[in-house]
Amino acid sequence: MDPEVSLLLQCPPGGLPKEQVRAELSPAHDRRQLPGGDEAIAAVWESRLQAQPWLFDAPKFRLHSATLVSTGSPEPQLLLRLGLTSYRDFLGTNWASSAAWLRQQGAADWGDKQAYLADPLGVGAVLVTADDFLVFLRRSRQVAEAPGLVDVPGGHPEPQALCPGDSPLHKDLPGELVVHELFSSVLQEICDEVNLPLLTLSQPLLLGIACNETSAGRASAEFYVQCSLTSEQVRKYYMSGGPEAHESTGIIFMETQSISRLQETEMWAELCPSAKGAIFLYNQVQGSPI
Repeated sequence: MDPEVSLLLQCPPGGLPKEQVRAELSPAHDRRQLPGGDEAIAAVWESRLQAQPWLFDAPKFRLHSATLVSTGSPEPQLLLRLGLTSYRDFLGTNWASSAAWLRQQGAADWGDKQAYLADPLGVGAVLVTADDFLVFLRRSRQVAEAPGLVDVPGGHPEPQALCPGDSPLHKDLPGELVVHELFSSVLQEICDEVNLPLLTLSQPLLLGIACNETSAGRASAEFYVQCSLTSEQVRKYYMSGGPEAHESTGIIFMETQSISRLQETEMWAELCPSAKGAIFLYNQVQGSPI
């Protein structure tokens, strides 16, 4: 493995389709209030806003836990226990200078080192072209997270896509709609970041969940998505620009047969942690194990 990433959950070989994933939303799955109160989060947020006034807060799904469960049928089923959090809380916990201490306190106070952390759930896509190339993007140096590094297409599922407003309630977010948003959001990120037509993309298969240890264990669900276009066609779509073209400065293709040995190449050091997690899961679940 790599110290920047850990695997929280690995799906069975081939990955899981949307129909085999369930979500349970509950306030019990939200983060715990910080020891001494949440004033420290507000202080971090105000400081960041002064330096980067374009930042905006938004609700996010919080991953509490993920469990493969037996349903009595041949197909395994994944249960995601989710709460609600926000980008503001992410900056004030996972990205705070006190993050390591918060993990120690969470383990001591609740038996859960993530108890005090926002842990917004991200999504990432191992996108494979019709001529068997994986698609990577060089992140812009203007983005807040992992500037200049190489990543897979990705982002976040959005509670506001299901329940408009700044303060969605758990009871207004049915589990089946949350799962739909989780799977559809990764396709939307590909469309926005790589500028591909939705009809060229397969239905996503969930490979597993990886944790970014450089942001205190923040989790990302990693998916396998096939594209009906060749790498050269994908490049042309990307170069014509999309809604989120400003987030990246270039597109990179690697043959799928070389991915199992990617960790041995110089490019590995250029990958951001979420991309490393996606590659580990791809090799274990879709390709040949590392």
